[in-house]
Amino acid sequence: MKATRKLHDLGQSLWLDNITRDLLNSGTLKRYVDELSVTGLTSNPTIFDNAIRKSSAYDSAIREKLGQGRAGEALFFELALEDLTRAADLFRPIHDRTAGVDGFVSLEVSPLLAYDTASTIAAAKQLFARAKRPNLFIKIPGTREGLPAIEEAIFAGVPVNVTLLFSREHTLAAAEAYLRGVERRIEAGLDPVVGSVASLFVSRWDAAVASQVPAALHNRLGIEISKRTYRAYQAMLASPRWQRAPARCAQPS
Repeated sequence: MKATRKLHDLGQSLWLDNITRDLLNSGTLKRYVDELSVTGLTSNPTIFDNAIRKSSAYDSAIREKLGQGRAGEALFFELALEDLTRAADLFRPIHDRTAGVDGFVSLEVSPLLAYDTASTIAAAKQLFARAKRPNLFIKIPGTREGLPAIEEAIFAGVPVNVTLLFSREHTLAAAEAYLRGVERRIEAGLDPVVGSVASLFVSRWDAAVASQVPAALHNRLGIEISKRTYRAYQAMLASPRWQRAPARCAQPS
C-alpha cells in the first residue's frame, strides 16, 4: 500500500499546494487523485504567477483575453477560475462522498485587499458566485481587517479558507469569526453548514529562528506552536458556546 493511502486511511487529508494548467491538461492531477489519495488543493497568487510565467499553456488564453480588453487582475482571476473550476470538478466526487468535509480547492482574494474589509467581502462573494462550485474555498487572510470579512463571508454562505495564521491567538480569532458567522446564520434561519478551514503556517517559524537556535531545536518550534494551537482549538470545541452551534452543523471549522 502506498504511504499516501496509509495516511488517507488514518484520516489525514492530503492537499496539493499547487495548481497549473499543465497539471490539468496532462491528466497528472487526476492521477494524483486516483493513485496518490490527494483529496484537495490550494493556490495563491504566487503559485499562479509561477505557473503562468513558467509555462506556455496559458499563452493562447492570455492573447484571447487581452483581445477582449481584459488586463491585470481581471485577466488573472479569469485564468485562475478556469483552472480551479476544472480542479474542483475533479475533487467533486470526494466532496460529495464526505458530505462537504473534503474535496475542496482554494482561491485567494487579491493580496491588495488584505487591509480592506469591505472590498474583501465583496471579492469573496463575487469569486464564489462566478465559480459556481460548492467545493471552492475563498482564502481570506486572518488579518485584523480580514476577521470581520471571514464572519461576513460565512454568513453569506461562502466557504472560507483562513490563511496566514501564525499562532494560537491568530487561529482562535479566526475560529471566533467563523462561529459568529454560523451563529448569525442560525439566528436568520439559514443552513448553518458552511465549509471552513484554518491554515496555520508551520515551517515559517523554523525558518525564522534557524540561525538563532542550536541544531537540536531545528524544525521543532513550528510543531510546538501547532500543538499549542491544537490544544486551544480542542478546548474551544468543548466549550458550551461551541457545543450549541456545531450541534446543528455538519462539522466545525
